[in-house]
This record gives sequence, C-alpha cells and structure tokens, in this order.
Amino acid sequence: MYPFSFTKASDTAEALNAGRRGGRYIAGGTTLVDLMRETVERPETLVDISALPLREVTVTERGGLRIGALVRMAEAAAHAKVRTLYPVISEALELSASAQLRNMATIGGNIMQRTRCTYFRDVSADCNKRDPGSGCAARGGFNRTHAILGTSESCVATHPSDVAVAFAALEASVRLLGPDGTERSIPFADFLLRPGSTPHREQALRKSELITAVEIPALPRPLKSGYLKVRDRQSYEFALTSAAVALHIRGGVIREAKVAAGGVGTVPWKLPAVEQHLIGERPSQSLWAEAAQRAADGARPLEHNRFKAELLKRTVERQLRIVGGTK
Repeated sequence: MYPFSFTKASDTAEALNAGRRGGRYIAGGTTLVDLMRETVERPETLVDISALPLREVTVTERGGLRIGALVRMAEAAAHAKVRTLYPVISEALELSASAQLRNMATIGGNIMQRTRCTYFRDVSADCNKRDPGSGCAARGGFNRTHAILGTSESCVATHPSDVAVAFAALEASVRLLGPDGTERSIPFADFLLRPGSTPHREQALRKSELITAVEIPALPRPLKSGYLKVRDRQSYEFALTSAAVALHIRGGVIREAKVAAGGVGTVPWKLPAVEQHLIGERPSQSLWAEAAQRAADGARPLEHNRFKAELLKRTVERQLRIVGGTK
C-alpha cells in the first residue's frame, strides 16, 4: 500500500474543494480500495463523501425516478418505488456481488467501477487502461470473459456493472455537480466511454465533478421489465452475458421496447436493432427469436470468447420471453 492522505468531507462544498485539489472521491470503497491494494490505483488523497446528502430515492415531477449517488445498492434494490416502477433495476442489483458488498457499495460507485480484466489488475501485464500506450495483453492472451462489442485495438475489457446495463436499457441520465457549483445532466449512453484512442478515460467526467444522482425517465405504463444474468456460477460472479429488458405492451401490441446487454461490451450495450424489430409487433415465440438474432450485430469475437455471440442471442431471447410472455 502506497502512502496517501485521507479527509472526510462534511458537506458538498468541502468535498468539491478537496476534489479541485486533486482528491479522489470515495464512499463505500468496495472498488477503489481493492485497486489500491493491488497497486493499480495510487491516489495521493482520498475524500470521503459518505456524509453528503445524496441518499434519497425520489419520484421526479414527470413520474421518473431519481436515485441518489450515495444510496447503497441494497437500499436501492429494496426500495418500494424501485421495485414497483423498475423491477429491472432491483433484479440487476440483487444479482450483483455479495450481500455484504451490496450493503456497502453505492450507486455512484457502482457505475464508476473499473473493469475486472485480469490483465488490468496485473501490474506486470501490458494494459492501455492502466498504462496508456503499453498495449493490450488480453488481445493475444486468455480472453474468454472479454468483450465482443465496442472493442478497439487498444482495449477489449468488459464493463462489470449489472445495474449499469439496466440504466442503459432505460435510457437513464447521470446528474453531475462541478467544482464551481455548475450542475449538468448527461445521458447514460454518453457517460461511459468506449475505448478508442484514450482507453484509460472511462467516464465523461470533467475534472473534480461529483456524481449526485442517476435519473430514470418516466416511461409509458404498464411497463414490464426484468434482468437476466448468465454466469459461470450461481453467485458472486460477473456476467458472461446479461440482458435488461423493459416492454410497454398495450392492446396486445409492443409500443415501447428497451433492451441492453452486459458482459459482452466495453460498456453496457444498448440493442437498438432488437428494439426496432419489436415495436409495433405482437408478442410471440417467433418474434422473440427473430429480434434476438440481431443482438450480436457488429460483434468482433476473440479467440476464446466466440461462444458469446450465440450465448448473447439466447440470453436476449430468453429474457424477452420472460418479460413479454408468449401466446
């Protein structure tokens, strides 16, 4: 462990001032502390923001939902409004990590977590995320769990968050507060960055910005939704593939479809081709199968993860069937 200083912010202004001076924000610490132990991250200053008033789940004026950045994963999963309005979020959270971690980890920290790529966490391996320009050991190494969508020559690591897949499907936005007090909102699809020429830059955050909440827009009712996670073991394991699905079916016709996949992309992967194939159609076994065939469009499998393209299609089809039902 490398030496670092630690300060606890008592209010938002104090946190932003510390961030402006180069401090790294920390709340539950379930990700950053691990990276510090492995010497992947070496922050000089940690700013504890756990005392800030960002712990509420509220319904927005238009009927959406705002989840404070410091709401614990377990609290969000159990919240009555989350479970009622967007069960896909509750299910994604409950399938994440372990109960102990969900009791500590926050929503803001969850979407900020870094990849679990073994080469990223092995400081002796080449990794452009950790050491820009060094190369990507995963491309020629063992890449069974790596991405097949959104990859580049510089990085093929997957984003590990489950709830981020639900947020991507629901077209959520991230609310941010800058060090000068300026607030802004950014679509979730733009918040997490694909690894182009700067794979070490993973979020569209400006210097010292603080995540204050994730906001889910109001969607037509009734809305059925759910999350399916396929993994090597039943618990405490990251997804090989996953699917977040939300469907608005009225008069026997699909009026709205929101679908995203996890475990296969460098970021949570929205599936617009699947969505477009569903809208205006009547639920049926054949429709789910036809739509799911578009889930892996654009996939670029590596040597050891070619199975993911077919597994993704099957995962999406199964979750469409679970959420949408059949006749």
